[in-house]
Amino acid sequence: MARPQGDLYGNAPEKAETVLLVIDVINDLEFPEGDQLLEHMLPMARELASLKQAARAAGIPVVYVNDNFGRWRSDFHAQIEHCLHDDVRGEPVVKLLRPEHEDYFILKPQQSGFAATPLELMLDHFGAKTVILSGVATHMCVLFTAADAYQRGYQITVSRDCVAANTVEDTQHALYVMQSGMRAVTRPWRELDWHKLTKPATS
Repeated sequence: MARPQGDLYGNAPEKAETVLLVIDVINDLEFPEGDQLLEHMLPMARELASLKQAARAAGIPVVYVNDNFGRWRSDFHAQIEHCLHDDVRGEPVVKLLRPEHEDYFILKPQQSGFAATPLELMLDHFGAKTVILSGVATHMCVLFTAADAYQRGYQITVSRDCVAANTVEDTQHALYVMQSGMRAVTRPWRELDWHKLTKPATS
């Protein structure tokens, strides 16, 4: 039997015009350039942890959009446990950014959070018009997700102190592309227009 439009199988998320996307932070960083990325991820993770608290206090849903690392039987919670208990490089980042009970998550097989995932459907049920992008890597998965969000008509905000890449130059270039080519707002999270971002979604 067909379900009514707008019914997400009885578990529709809350309504919100703005959604915070946390991209690829649940990561063991066990690859050749992992140490280099960790150097930039740690300060980013501290800022992002604060952004998450502010978003939650403002009624902005938090959605983890995480790589499945090519494992089609991936279990997001198993990946969290692996990062926390298997002595991996990414452990300090995951300790700072582990999801909380009320957070949502989506696993992605490609760079963009929209490619072959239900992200667009979830955002539609939120009634979202704006996405705040955070996470890694700025010039890869964050940039690809921003491009797909832009093509779908979402307004894009990037918390520039809550994204990271292997080099500062990679992040700066990606931020320029998103700002100039996708009309993205790119500011430190404390300088965002919270009054505008927390406007309630209309039904």
